[in-house]
Amino acid sequence: MNSRRERSNRAALFDGIEEGGIRASSSYASHEIDEQENEKAMDGLQDRVNLLKRLSGDIHEEVETHNRMLDRMGNDMDSSRGVLAGTMDKFKMVFETKSSRRMFTLVASFVVLFLVVYYLTR
Repeated sequence: MNSRRERSNRAALFDGIEEGGIRASSSYASHEIDEQENEKAMDGLQDRVNLLKRLSGDIHEEVETHNRMLDRMGNDMDSSRGVLAGTMDKFKMVFETKSSRRMFTLVASFVVLFLVVYYLTR
């Protein structure tokens, strides 16, 4: 950055010299003002670029974090789906192998238990 400023200062010094003649000094002053404005604008742009770079880095980290969370959630859902499928298979097996008499006994005992609890709490 300093070499650029030195070059621009040197160019500003020798800018007024033309083939044996010197231009008016007002062009030197306006050229110096333009260079200063350009330097300020470049510094402002550099600050904005650095800010955008930091923001994009933060966004990248946030996206990576969310991707890891979603992967873990997907794995948890897969494992719970497997557990639920196993439980449903067990229920199917129980209901298919039990006779209707045992099923009736089970339902009747739940009804009797409910009625007993109802009368005791009344």
